[in-house]
Amino acid sequence: MEPLIDASAVCPYCGEPVDFSIDTSAGEQTFVEDCSVCCQPIVVTIKWTAEGPTLELHRENE
Repeated sequence: MEPLIDASAVCPYCGEPVDFSIDTSAGEQTFVEDCSVCCQPIVVTIKWTAEGPTLELHRENE
């Protein structure tokens, strides 16, 4: 498996697609990343399943 993979999701604020690079060696992760379109803080949670990573995006204040 590649050490970094690219993934896309939808910003919970503006609804625009945002791209992320996922470090496959880091396991499950939670971090805050600003939307590249509206600059709002998105809480990104990455969970791993048998099919690969699953992204969950939430507004920072939720």
